[in-house]
Amino acid sequence: MRKIPVTIPYFTDDEEKEVAKVLASGWVAQGPTVAKFEKAIAVHEGVSEGVATTSCTTALHLAMVASGLGAGMDAIVPAFTFVATENAIVMTGATPVLVDVHKETFNIDTDSLAEIINRNYEKKDGRLVNKQSGNILWGIVPVHEFGLCCDIGRVNEIAKENGLKVVEDAACALGAMVNGVHEGAFGNLSCVSFHPRKSITTGEGGMVMTDDPALAKRMRELRTHGSTVSADARDKGHGFLLPEFNEAGYNYRMTDIQAAVGMAQVKKLDAIIENKRKRAAIYDGLIKEKLPEFITPIEPEGHFHTYQSYVCMLNLKELGLKTVAEGGEYRNKLLAKLEEIGIATRQGTHAVHMLGYYKNRFGFKPEDFPNAYACDHLSITLPLYMQMTDDDQEYVVDTIRNVIDGKREEA
Repeated sequence: MRKIPVTIPYFTDDEEKEVAKVLASGWVAQGPTVAKFEKAIAVHEGVSEGVATTSCTTALHLAMVASGLGAGMDAIVPAFTFVATENAIVMTGATPVLVDVHKETFNIDTDSLAEIINRNYEKKDGRLVNKQSGNILWGIVPVHEFGLCCDIGRVNEIAKENGLKVVEDAACALGAMVNGVHEGAFGNLSCVSFHPRKSITTGEGGMVMTDDPALAKRMRELRTHGSTVSADARDKGHGFLLPEFNEAGYNYRMTDIQAAVGMAQVKKLDAIIENKRKRAAIYDGLIKEKLPEFITPIEPEGHFHTYQSYVCMLNLKELGLKTVAEGGEYRNKLLAKLEEIGIATRQGTHAVHMLGYYKNRFGFKPEDFPNAYACDHLSITLPLYMQMTDDDQEYVVDTIRNVIDGKREEA
């Protein structure tokens, strides 16, 4: 049976060689190679500082804590995103306040964002206070979903108008741009992921990017238990005494082994993105020709989509279905059949308000965030990776066409 995975990391001999250097050096924990990797990513994205971490989740948590988020505060976040975004807010002791998204881009709806602020908060002593809970509104955590930046310009405007912080969840968006400006350089702390499903990987890993050296210094201290001196700095002299610890921090350190993989990967980043954009265009053409039941992802004017994932939506009208719930049932059967055939697909991501913890804690209903609910039920991620061929893509689309036709015959 022909197997098409949803993604495959792109490795060559370069990763093995870089890791071998680190192993030979004897320094395998966080050290000089992490520092080199931080610099390489920062330079690529056009920012001055990168702070490497164990994952994008810990990067988000680190950025939020360093920016003052904590108990008694609210942070507004999209309802359609991987649960890690909301979880990082909860980890600080703060409360996530959900906002709906656009079905066309999967990104935060800035009109709904402004509406929530105006409806749910009032000014007291120069701060926005939640009318029901009394929590202070700290800021916004927009997500750049699937490799496409949100309307970050409008998000920043709303934040500035209301005196709010912004921390960007750019887990999927390394290399993405708006009007030639890379994510990470929009004036906020921005967090990326190096999970194997991302454009480049270190196995697990993340990074916070910033142009604020003071914030970068504080985050480097927090990620190492609150240590005022890094291990590699201690190794250069007077390393026999432990450094001062002025606050309780975390162990969020990336290893030099991971960073070695990252150093090889970052050299491939532009080629990987170029290849994914080419393959996304091929999918666009094939789907337009053969699959009217699918709605292809869009790239708004001025945006540079990296297609970390190629995510479509089901077209209910073309399928003759009336409700999102019906569409979700159909989607799940379609993906199950494709899995039987050997083609791996995925739901785009989930509507967080329908996940157990958040649904039970806040009493959410599906209709509270209808677009997020629709994206949850109707999104389909197609296979996309560097090693894919034109023939692979045609096989994927033709197989979907055959399965849909077969299901219609059954109906």
